[in-house]
Amino acid sequence: VTITTRLLVSHLSGIRHYEKDITKVKEEKEKANRALRLTKSHQNKEQKEKEGKGIEKTDCVKQKKEHDGETKSRNSKPGRKDKEFEQEEYYLKEKFESVIESLKIFKNDPLFFKPGSQFLYSTYGFTLLSAVVERASGQKFTDYMLKMFRDLDMMSTVLDDNEAMIYNRARCYVYNKKGRLVNAPYVDNSYKWAGGGFLSSVGDLLKFGNALLYSYQAGQFKNRNGKLLPGYLKPGTVAMMWTPVPKTEVSWDRDGKYAMAWAVVEKNQQYGCCRQQRHYASHTGGAVGASSVLLILPEELEPEALGTWPAAPPRGVIVTIICNMQSVSLNSTALKIAREFDREKQAQ
Repeated sequence: VTITTRLLVSHLSGIRHYEKDITKVKEEKEKANRALRLTKSHQNKEQKEKEGKGIEKTDCVKQKKEHDGETKSRNSKPGRKDKEFEQEEYYLKEKFESVIESLKIFKNDPLFFKPGSQFLYSTYGFTLLSAVVERASGQKFTDYMLKMFRDLDMMSTVLDDNEAMIYNRARCYVYNKKGRLVNAPYVDNSYKWAGGGFLSSVGDLLKFGNALLYSYQAGQFKNRNGKLLPGYLKPGTVAMMWTPVPKTEVSWDRDGKYAMAWAVVEKNQQYGCCRQQRHYASHTGGAVGASSVLLILPEELEPEALGTWPAAPPRGVIVTIICNMQSVSLNSTALKIAREFDREKQAQ
């Protein structure tokens, strides 16, 4: 088979995640699909009843329904029992000197499916991707990334290296079987730098989000007298990264699809005066003792405003939440915050 970097970055490679048993993976997927079908069936029934009775629901109820699926599928109560974190490989303590070396964990395991045919979120797919970056760049993946973070002025973003003295490093927590708060167990993340091995701050993630949003919108603004600098990435590159890929899915928003290392919800309104989807990109993070999200809600730019100076990118709302607690669902909270700021801006 052939596995491309595009397949890796969209989790279509067939490389396993932490679960080694394909039968268990299929069972969990089928459960999720059944739950989704039931939710959609219930929504369709409610829609027909509403149309028949001519009932107009309030905005508050509409917003509640929008997130019912996510609330049911990912209980946001801190410390909920999460089967994901029952996998042994989350708790590896071995230190790997390079990403090439860490490939030994999974390189001899069979693929779960033909590359490109199905979606399966895989941290190890990103470990392989980091090895590609290392070989292509001719330098250690970690050195390559730290230089990039420096370019982006993300000076607080570093490797989660247990041995290093890192200023203001937060302690991470989990709930034990008795429901009591305890320190998270010791782990070494050197086996998955690309998939969950960096420490950052809210400020740095906002800089990262602004850089991406600037790059995405830079091509839409007229460059008045050369005052508008180019983005860190080309506008077309970010647009490609935020374009949904067929056969993908997103666990934290049923309206979304996976793109290239981002989950994306496209702008959509199927019926007049009915629910609208705003275009946004996001990604959640889950690690032993920590949870996070970065969400980018681009402003819907009016054509006549694009050439107005000093109006310039980035235009939109960026929300990031970092929580030193395991298994906290944060995407719906971030989306609600982003929408509140977006509505406030539109009202001005």
